[in-house]
Amino acid sequence: MNFNWFDFSGYLKIFWQFSWLQWIIFSLLSNIFLCLFSITLYQFIEKTCRKELLQEQNHPLTKSDVYLSFLTVVCNSFVMLLGVFLWKNKWIIIDSQPSVVSVFLETIALIFLMDLLMYFFHYAAHLPFMYKILHGKHHEHVSTNFLSLFVLHPFETIGFGLMILALLMSYDFSIISIVIYLLINLVWGTIGHLNREFFPASFDRLFIGTTRFHNQHHLDETKNFGFYTSIWDRLFGTYR
Repeated sequence: MNFNWFDFSGYLKIFWQFSWLQWIIFSLLSNIFLCLFSITLYQFIEKTCRKELLQEQNHPLTKSDVYLSFLTVVCNSFVMLLGVFLWKNKWIIIDSQPSVVSVFLETIALIFLMDLLMYFFHYAAHLPFMYKILHGKHHEHVSTNFLSLFVLHPFETIGFGLMILALLMSYDFSIISIVIYLLINLVWGTIGHLNREFFPASFDRLFIGTTRFHNQHHLDETKNFGFYTSIWDRLFGTYR
């Protein structure tokens, strides 16, 4: 019997039959799990990595950090539910039988397209009016802690989610490409908010958005707005 490891039609049928209550529970539990995974990964790297410290100490954990992180989890759950609504109403079409090549190319496309969109979104968040309302709280973390990735204004979280949904509406991505991209996004965000360099120094020359690259943004808010790469900062003159 032939078995296609990239045939997810059966799983999608199961999810299609979920009630909205089941979707609400699933979205909350999965986003809580992803948040806990990020925290665990951060702590593991902090304890095992012996590379250069970028900041002498982590940002102290506050009640505000915990509160905003919880809101981020709720907002991410809302974005997932919105994505389900768009999927059920055929605004988003998911390819359930992709090839290995298409999964690879789609994942790369999502990374580069989201990196470009996030650059402009991040740059706009630093405009004086937007910064004061939306993004300033995140930058109170000049040094970072294990919740810094999640210390965001709800509108930032939802805005990021809407950009992803817009891309998913524009092309029939496979579910595996979407999942791989979202995992890369979570891991990259966690590593980017460490207080010690994670990547080899040579990665800076490869246009990759390293830990030091994002750490420099927390030190100098006028530079390094990219996320996965430094391409757009180099192109638009905001690279440090």
